[in-house]
Formats: sequence, structure tokens, C-alpha cells
Amino acid sequence: MINLTESAVKQIISLTSQEKDPSIRVRMYVQGGGCSGFQYGFEFTNEQAEDDWVIPAGETSLLVDPISMQYLQETEVDYKEDLSGARFVINNPTAVTTCGCGSSFSPY
Repeated sequence: MINLTESAVKQIISLTSQEKDPSIRVRMYVQGGGCSGFQYGFEFTNEQAEDDWVIPAGETSLLVDPISMQYLQETEVDYKEDLSGARFVINNPTAVTTCGCGSSFSPY
């Protein structure tokens, strides 16, 4: 399961509330690429597949497809704003290596 910090939940709610479609949710996914082999991604969606994992996030939810969930078990998603900017921060215990920016990783 994925753990969302309070800060991440607030940001997900803020992002989805700015959209005109009330059914919009945020999807988190893993895809091949990045300097470490795999990279994290986020996108808006109003489509939920039957086998999606649904992670509660206040009055909305985060969707994750089952293939991505294989790489995200026990992951913590946080949201930070600092001198480097505003971003989601992924703390993934299955990541053996990560790139300097934290957006890509190599699993196991």
C-alpha cells in the first residue's frame, strides 16, 4: 500500500479542486525511463480501471495501476515546498538506487 502524508493529501485535494470536472483524480504511475531505469509520473484522470488501486486522499483519491503498484509497495508520498521548488517527494523502500533529483529509480 502507498502512504500519503498529510501534506501530499492537501496538495492532491488542492490540485483536483482546481479542475472543472468534479470526477478528476490524480493517477500515480511508474514507467520505463529516467537516468535510473524507471521514473515516477503523475497525471489527472477521470477514468478508473477495474483493477486500479484506490488510495484515499481526503475527499478524493489517488489511483495506481497494478503494474505500477508492484514498484510502489510501502512507498510514502510527501509534498514539499522549499528553496528547490514545490514537488511530490517519493520515499520508495524498493528503490536500490535513485537519481539526484529523485524522479527516477532502479528497483530491488
